[in-house]
Amino acid sequence: MMSPKPLPENRGSSHSATMRQTPLQIIHVVGNFMRIWSVYSMYRYLSQTGASVVLFMFCCLLPSCIWFLVAQKPWKGRALANTQVVPSVVNGGITALYFILWGKGLKSCGPVRAILGEYSGAVLGVLSGVLYGRGGHVWKKVGGLLAMLASFYFLSQGWAMATYSPFPFSNASSDDEAHTEQLVGMKEMLFPILAGILSALRRVIARRVSLKNQLKRRLHAITLTSATCFLFPVAMWDMIIGSNNVELPFSVWAFSSTILFGMILIFYIDSIAEERLHMVFSSPRHLLVAAGCIIFMEIVYKMDFSLLGFLVCAAILGIGIYEATSLDRSRRDSFQGSSSNGILDDQVEMSPLPT
Repeated sequence: MMSPKPLPENRGSSHSATMRQTPLQIIHVVGNFMRIWSVYSMYRYLSQTGASVVLFMFCCLLPSCIWFLVAQKPWKGRALANTQVVPSVVNGGITALYFILWGKGLKSCGPVRAILGEYSGAVLGVLSGVLYGRGGHVWKKVGGLLAMLASFYFLSQGWAMATYSPFPFSNASSDDEAHTEQLVGMKEMLFPILAGILSALRRVIARRVSLKNQLKRRLHAITLTSATCFLFPVAMWDMIIGSNNVELPFSVWAFSSTILFGMILIFYIDSIAEERLHMVFSSPRHLLVAAGCIIFMEIVYKMDFSLLGFLVCAAILGIGIYEATSLDRSRRDSFQGSSSNGILDDQVEMSPLPT
């Protein structure tokens, strides 16, 4: 019997879907590269000037908030329900705390550990597995959690730094221009790890209260406005009595790159990744993109960097994320037919797993 004819059509549609996603994947890579570039600019600014992290975050968050309010106009259109507004306001408090912890983690731990620490949000996948998963999935998730903790421990011990790496090869410069970072412990690593968990939590909340793209953008404007309001008294307290150094030297590139790429552009890039590429933040594919950008920036900025040590830590972290987010992967794969047509199933989107 001859093979059915729909097979070539299915292959053609799959190929065309891949071709349509290629420009979006390029946009995703470029957007994440610009965001990571802004992270390195922020780190150099904070480390060289000793400026207050809270004041810097507030000064960047305020214009970003104004942009989203003007662009999205959440007061116009269909009235938002209290069940959507109230969680968005609470999410603003979580977002403000995330920015504070992540900024302090960046200043104390450096960009590599701060960026990789954001992927600690995959522990929410472990929590969902313990609460909703079967026995086999639970053990997989526990193993993934242990792998993630091992990766963070190795990072805290300086495996990604040429000065402290146990591996003989590195990409650090041999001259005096290379920037040597300090060795940190797990206590300092708690800042980016907790920030990563808060980042995943705010993404889950935003995903649960907004089912449509336009609604998601309107609610994000409310969330960012709420975060600015929560951060304002903390910044004023830090300016008046909380910090010995209240100066905030102005740097055009540090502020503008953080505002444009680190807060505004990255929101649209992550939205494209979730809605069109079906790629959540705490995923191995996203980590792979970030790892490539980190390697490039570490070399360009002449940081104290061990390529082999970084690859080992990133590989262990990637394995941990893969196992920690493995719950119901077969169920999500069953919806690829609808996802390929640009429709993300509500049951997958509302799952507690994606972070």
